[in-house]
Amino acid sequence: MDRKRNAKIVATLGPASGSRETIEALYRAGADVFRLNFSHGTHEDHQRRLEIIRAVERDVGRPIGVLLDLQGPKLRIGTFAQGPITLEKGASFRLDLDATKPGDSTRVALPHPEIFAALKANTTLLLDDGRIQLKVEHCGPDFAVTSVLVGGALSERKGVNVPDVVLPLSAMTEKDRRDLEFGLSLGVDWVALSFVQRVEDILEVRKIVKGSAGILAKLEKPAAINNLDAIVEEADAVMVARGDLGVEVPAEQVPAIQKRIVRACRKAGKPVIVATQMLESMISAPVPTRAEASDVATAIYDGADAVMLSAESASGKFPVESVRMMNLIIAQTESDPYYHEVIAASHTEPRAESADAIGYAMRHVTALLNAVATVAYTSSGYSALRMARERPCAPIVGMTPRRTVARRLALVWGVHPVLCHEVIDLLEVSDLACDTVRKEGLGTSGQTVVISAGMPFGTPGTTNLLRIAQI
Repeated sequence: MDRKRNAKIVATLGPASGSRETIEALYRAGADVFRLNFSHGTHEDHQRRLEIIRAVERDVGRPIGVLLDLQGPKLRIGTFAQGPITLEKGASFRLDLDATKPGDSTRVALPHPEIFAALKANTTLLLDDGRIQLKVEHCGPDFAVTSVLVGGALSERKGVNVPDVVLPLSAMTEKDRRDLEFGLSLGVDWVALSFVQRVEDILEVRKIVKGSAGILAKLEKPAAINNLDAIVEEADAVMVARGDLGVEVPAEQVPAIQKRIVRACRKAGKPVIVATQMLESMISAPVPTRAEASDVATAIYDGADAVMLSAESASGKFPVESVRMMNLIIAQTESDPYYHEVIAASHTEPRAESADAIGYAMRHVTALLNAVATVAYTSSGYSALRMARERPCAPIVGMTPRRTVARRLALVWGVHPVLCHEVIDLLEVSDLACDTVRKEGLGTSGQTVVISAGMPFGTPGTTNLLRIAQI
């Protein structure tokens, strides 16, 4: 196999990593999934990068996942007549809908009526990634008079966060709808939805996607944490988006929230990515800080399915080195005996249903018989997901006749996706599984393989079979 680790790496593409040479180098350094960030770049940029990814995929003969990350509803203030201003602590500052009038040190436009509809006295507003903090004194449907809690320099079009309330707006803007339609036409494998607040946000996207891609909920608002279990249940995967989350909640709460999200996803058997500033210093330096290495390792010890690079691989000076370093940190962490103890200790009880029962039995049988690999034959990816939930001690080979499923499984912990032909009976599944394990270099003649599948074959969500075979 190309990978000797369980956790996966998501690498964001951008100006520093748009060439064929660099994208292939990123894959060979350890990237399993490539992220196309639609907050930046043109449709033509993203199409060109995706075409390169597919070309690399054909050359290396391994499924590669592509994640489309939608921008979401970015809320911003308007412009200033005389350039940047300075807000003093205790000063009064007005926000209103009048975008035709440039702002000054006493007011600025906030062209988002949905914010004013949700505001009330004592609500906190955060500007410029939380550097400026305002408290609403009184407000109406088209204005808010605030007092400055934390002042400082403020330039135009800076972002606005409203952590205290659920805003009455969709997680999808018109730009997102255009981007999503374009991405689906290209055949992306995952769609990341930004600023999810409630389950309805995911359902809205699911109606558009119609099963052609997995839906990944980015959790970066307090409202999403309050609805965590319901969102995890509805989403196909989750991202701990620590950037905006760290703006909307106090920084000291982010580590506990991260662990809570990872635990919820592991319990539900849903892939979870930990993202943002993981190797931030490698944007400009060839090696990370020790704290960053520890941060990546912590996510791995928690059992996260994947860790993600953002600017490090998109616009930094050392994109390939960043992926290579993340690969080394994951491999080193997973080789630690304590890692296996932690993963085993954090295991949660399965649900009382066939698929979880098969996964639970598979984990114990694999350990008892010292199997060299587990194999999930799956048409939808469901069998592989239920096996990955158990975090078995042997690699998971996700055999599927569907290329789209193989690409999605590239994100999942421990799963090595392999594209195969359709099978018609149990004997053929067993023979194909053993042959695949041998060809992939995971086992030799006489060694044990544990296989899960669903009968009748080709029917999604019917994981109900466990078989022990010898190569």
